[in-house]
Amino acid sequence: MNRMANSPIASNYESSAMSANAHRHPYVSVVVPAFNEEGSIEATYRRLTDVLTGLEVRYELIFVNDGSTDNTLDLLERAATADPCVKIVDFSRNFGHQIAVTAGIDHARGDVVVLIDADLQDPPELIAEFLDKWREGYDVVYAIRQRREGETWFKRVTAHWFYRVLRSMTDIDIPLDTGDFRLMSRDVATTLSRIRERHRFLRGMISWIGYRQVGIPYQRAERFAGDSKYPLRKMIKFSVDGITSFSFRPLQFATQAGLVVAVCGFLGIFFVLFEKLFTHDTITGWASLMVVVLFLGGIQLLMLGILGEYIGRIYDEVRGRPMYIVRQTKNFEADTSETTMSSGLAGQADTHVVREWRRDL
Repeated sequence: MNRMANSPIASNYESSAMSANAHRHPYVSVVVPAFNEEGSIEATYRRLTDVLTGLEVRYELIFVNDGSTDNTLDLLERAATADPCVKIVDFSRNFGHQIAVTAGIDHARGDVVVLIDADLQDPPELIAEFLDKWREGYDVVYAIRQRREGETWFKRVTAHWFYRVLRSMTDIDIPLDTGDFRLMSRDVATTLSRIRERHRFLRGMISWIGYRQVGIPYQRAERFAGDSKYPLRKMIKFSVDGITSFSFRPLQFATQAGLVVAVCGFLGIFFVLFEKLFTHDTITGWASLMVVVLFLGGIQLLMLGILGEYIGRIYDEVRGRPMYIVRQTKNFEADTSETTMSSGLAGQADTHVVREWRRDL
């Protein structure tokens, strides 16, 4: 009997049984970035807890405080004191939404990782459908926005066209009308943690990773409280990050525009020489000259700006500064806090540390 218990067949059977049980009752990590969300953070915690408790799964709620200046951190600490499932990653300053999501993924230990914002525009109740699709064999389940309540027409129109322009400029199949609200398998989350580029466009990166992916349509609600944390300036930066991270078309456009301008310039030179030599009717005045000079100057500055965007991103990567700095964590075990803080501070080498830590679990 002992010989049978120690045999490879018995070991494989136990491993399969554990895997099947994890598939039925997975450990769910929910990552919630928060920046000045004191008006909605308690409601977010309650709804997530109600949903996950009803699903009868083990779970952890990882709130990433992205340098909030209001009472967000105090409310999170109060929840973490009362509920050990609430875990806090507190940044030393504001590093941005995409970096906060990345930190949450770095800290997550679950069989699946769910990304959701703290404003309750995305319904936590959809997590049940995410898990159903995951059990069918999908590694990424993303939510497709069919309606966007409480948003201005300007934001709806620009978001609509941004995804379509981005899709036309890249070879990556990035789903239309999606955000970061999604579920990822452990394999996808681990792979994503190994990608340490600093100008992050997560929904594009997850599409680039591959694996089996599927979308679920839903109606996006209005913000529960507070104002949008994505004003026009941040929306523009986010759009530039998305385009420059997944497309070289702007650089190709610079080449094509330069070629067109050069051809027009040569044609203009031939026209002026023809007028001078054969008609003696030269163009007088400064208007035409200034138009040409300003046009060429504008094109040159535009191309320099496009080059600068790419070069600036190269400079950011080469400097090797940490992607984020964790000031403190709460409700993570001692080895967990130490390891995941290294993840934020150690640059490229951090992925090996995280991988070894997860293997030990």
